[in-house]
Amino acid sequence: MIIFNFSHPLTPHQIKQIEDLIGKKVDEVMDIYTQIEPNQPIVPQIRILVDSCNLSLDQWQTLPIIINPPSLNFIAVTLLAELHGRCGYFPAHLRLRPKNNTLPPQFEVAEIINLQEVRDEARRRR
Repeated sequence: MIIFNFSHPLTPHQIKQIEDLIGKKVDEVMDIYTQIEPNQPIVPQIRILVDSCNLSLDQWQTLPIIINPPSLNFIAVTLLAELHGRCGYFPAHLRLRPKNNTLPPQFEVAEIINLQEVRDEARRRR
């Protein structure tokens, strides 16, 4: 399993939580520096971000991946559209949540959201 991390660095504890949730070992965490120039069009910038993952067309469609999305909504949704186009499906996404009463703030893995399953279920309600 490969995690493409478009957000803050994941801790060893968070990676262990992910492994426990998926029942598999995380083989690699690829930290993708996600900085957008707000005065420039976003779509070309997102394409560059995804290109920096260095996967072939076949790899996008076959490798088991999880995405840790960026927190800015307009970056996240544009990234999701780009990834869906390359993968042919919605990849799973991490949801982190703040831990109570921690200083400095700490985050734990709340769940892994199977976006393709969400999409397929919604499609049945059409």
